[in-house]
Amino acid sequence: MSTTTAYSVDGMTCGHCVASVTEEITALAGAENVTVDVVKGGTSQVTVTSAAPLDRALVAAAVEEAGYQLVAA
Repeated sequence: MSTTTAYSVDGMTCGHCVASVTEEITALAGAENVTVDVVKGGTSQVTVTSAAPLDRALVAAAVEEAGYQLVAA
């Protein structure tokens, strides 16, 4: 059974941002699908479907690798 988790990310403004974050999160073990709702100048929603719950620290590291920040839960 898959798990879906939404994360808030600051700093994303365009399709390139979406591609970067999607690529980094998809590379995490267990990640199956990533969708992004970009809010320019605000907090975007990144929804991740995974085989099992992902470690938030790993998701944060992936988002930071792409050049963005998770918003504190």
